[in-house]
Amino acid sequence: GVQPLKNLFRYLLASLAALIGIQSQKNREQDFKQRSALGYIISGIILVLIFILVLVGVVKFAIQVTG
Repeated sequence: GVQPLKNLFRYLLASLAALIGIQSQKNREQDFKQRSALGYIISGIILVLIFILVLVGVVKFAIQVTG
């Protein structure tokens, strides 16, 4: 139902906050006490893949506009 999506969203938010450096020490400690590392690993991989795809898209767009 809704719970797995809610958990995925929490993992993604926590991973995104850590990725851009706005994760507070309190939230980081709370996240790792309550949740498994596997969720953070999966959400981190998802975020990195999205980042790479966005970067590739921006580069292709820039090449198309300038070339």
